[in-house]
Amino acid sequence: MTELKITVGPYEWRGRLETEKSPKTCAAFLKALPFVTEVIHVRWSGEAVWMPLGDLDFGVGYEDATSHPAPGQMILYPGGVSETEILLGYGAVRFASKAGQLAGNHFLTITKGIEQVYDLGRLTLYKGAQPIRFELA
Repeated sequence: MTELKITVGPYEWRGRLETEKSPKTCAAFLKALPFVTEVIHVRWSGEAVWMPLGDLDFGVGYEDATSHPAPGQMILYPGGVSETEILLGYGAVRFASKAGQLAGNHFLTITKGIEQVYDLGRLTLYKGAQPIRFELA
């Protein structure tokens, strides 16, 4: 099991890479570590935050794709109809863009700090963008 340390806003979490279900996505993300960006609140998807990544190409297609990540699950949308992005659910989610429903690869699950995921969502909704950093634990 590959574990990541995730520092986001005032929180520090641990997450498990889903290497069995999304091996190519996990391998591509590992190569990008440390990965630093910002999370902002979603516009179309419900209770989630996202990391817009523009035309960043992780070189992966779809694997274990879902439109409904559970709280604490991160999905990577590899681009296509919309820009590349990572989304983290903190409540009810139906992953979408202005073009309609999307699906992303479930590649990471929060294992420590899950009780703070909702708080991060609300913080981001009311206070704006929060820095996020992924690195090996």
